[in-house]
Amino acid sequence: MDHIKHSDIISQQCCYCNLKLSVPPHDAQQSINCPRCGGQLDDGRSWSLNRLFILSITLLMLAPIAFWQPLISINLLGTQINANVIDGIKLINQQGDPLTASIVAFCAIVAPLLLPISIIYLYFGKRCRLNLRPVLLVLGRLKEWVMLDVYLVGLGIAAIKMQDYASVILGNGFIAFITMTFISLLILIHLNVEELWRFFYTKPDQGDEPDALPCKACHYTGPANSLGDCQRCHHPLHQREPYSIQKTWAALIAAMILLFPANLMPISIVYLNGQRTEDTIYSGVVSLIETGNWPIAVIVFIASILVPFIKILIMVILLFSIQYNSKIDPVLRMKLLKFVSWIGRWSILDLFVIALMMTLINRDQLMSFTMGPAALFFGVAVILTILAVEWLDSRLIWDSYGKSKSTK
Repeated sequence: MDHIKHSDIISQQCCYCNLKLSVPPHDAQQSINCPRCGGQLDDGRSWSLNRLFILSITLLMLAPIAFWQPLISINLLGTQINANVIDGIKLINQQGDPLTASIVAFCAIVAPLLLPISIIYLYFGKRCRLNLRPVLLVLGRLKEWVMLDVYLVGLGIAAIKMQDYASVILGNGFIAFITMTFISLLILIHLNVEELWRFFYTKPDQGDEPDALPCKACHYTGPANSLGDCQRCHHPLHQREPYSIQKTWAALIAAMILLFPANLMPISIVYLNGQRTEDTIYSGVVSLIETGNWPIAVIVFIASILVPFIKILIMVILLFSIQYNSKIDPVLRMKLLKFVSWIGRWSILDLFVIALMMTLINRDQLMSFTMGPAALFFGVAVILTILAVEWLDSRLIWDSYGKSKSTK
């Protein structure tokens, strides 16, 4: 993919606040931000499709080693026990919790593999004249769900926890997993989906048209086609996303309800020499502090306790500010929305740690580690908070601010 230099001024609308913009000529490596809300319309970090294709092939070659080979190993009761990504998910499923296993599998395996597969599809799809729109739409929403970096932190926490029971050895898949994580981050940083849309489906923005609307999916501005869809990506166009407030409230209320059993019930159960020990999320943090692992305790506390409650609190404030036409600075509210979008994925950390711990000490003899009932409630609550952020149409923030100004 050659980098495209835009020679004409483009008239479009910001898909985050609806401001009409006249975008000057710019190179594909330049970042374009909305002057009102600060929303990024073009991140400017664009690598060629050929380079992304090579990295994607490398990712797929590393995946079997990273997922099937041992990440870490321990010597327990004279036996070497290995932990890898696949076995942890299998054990969760065998315990009768396929939903939690599916959450871990999607974030640790499916989404990371979907990223390179989608890029490879684009590479060959253009030559075979395939429909690339669904793949480009998927790439636009995939970034938050690729959690190899979160899993890597979970691996470190599991290794430190296991030092209390046995010596920990790095496995054959550890280097492959680190390399895969690094490459996936490079791809996500330099994957400019807006540039890909312009490359595969070249269509000038029509922001000057009286009935033009910005598309939330591909950032194209123009009138809807005869079906009411975006002319470029064929995603339904709306003045505002339908039932955005209602869907966001529903997800948040469900997450708040689920967080009570998630924090009150045991999330992990350890059997050691016939003695049963249950840990909630909070008691797990306390036990880490008591064993001297306070840096890990801080990470777990922030990711598993602080972040979910902060996300819900901020989202509730944003929803009330919209519904009651608050005069709070809309730029500040946009920054809060971006902040909760960035931190939300780290809450899944505890589930990754549990999957690894189950693989290492689920021996069913003198020692075993099983998942507690809180894990399912916690995993679903985290997914719902991520969806709540995605479902909130940020343009409503600016609508409410405009109403508050008009009532002065």
